[in-house]
Amino acid sequence: MTYQTTLTALADPTRRQIFEAVAAEPSSVGLLAVQLPVSRPAVSQHLKALSDAGLVNVTKQGTRNIYAACPDGLADLRRYLEQLWGDVLTSFANDIAKESQSD
Repeated sequence: MTYQTTLTALADPTRRQIFEAVAAEPSSVGLLAVQLPVSRPAVSQHLKALSDAGLVNVTKQGTRNIYAACPDGLADLRRYLEQLWGDVLTSFANDIAKESQSD
């Protein structure tokens, strides 16, 4: 997956809320639907999008599917943000060096 896929999947507030819930504790669709102002089918659609983006895994427990955050699901986004932050810090250090030279 790419960081763009992750950002797109997490752009929806309900989807982000579902991801945060399963990151805190693996859960079934029914338990998630009770916590949210959306229907079970809507929760299932959001979980499908999160799964397609590589953000959640599903395991069978009897007749229920249990969803949990994928440990590496945010890796591409994290690398992207760390790269941006590194670029910002480098730019800041260069600006400071330029100011020091002009003094």
